[in-house]
Amino acid sequence: VQLQASGGGLVQAGDSLRLSCAASGRTYAMGWFRQAPGKEREFVASINWNGVSTDYSGSVKGRFTISRDNTKPTIYLQMNSLSPEDTAVYYCSASTRYMGSSVPPRSYDYWGQGTQVTVSS
Repeated sequence: VQLQASGGGLVQAGDSLRLSCAASGRTYAMGWFRQAPGKEREFVASINWNGVSTDYSGSVKGRFTISRDNTKPTIYLQMNSLSPEDTAVYYCSASTRYMGSSVPPRSYDYWGQGTQVTVSS
């Protein structure tokens, strides 16, 4: 399975952005992670196989929304009220073993190439 992330860019604080991640094959749980310069990769959001169950990190809950369209198949990350602290490379991930949204980060089987999100103040 290959994952192609897109939608990153340069925006101002308070703006919105939507990321997409297209999968080349069937996947179950999928997620978004991000890595800021000098920091470790961190969990952002995840979604179960049919889109009913989602998980979010505390720093994005209420501002970001993860969703999926299994007819494509693609997941999305709608990011609202962006702040400079959201600046990072965003990576999508996919599991072919876990169906629920609670996937141990090391258990994802596939990763996308990353898309840069930069939020200016």
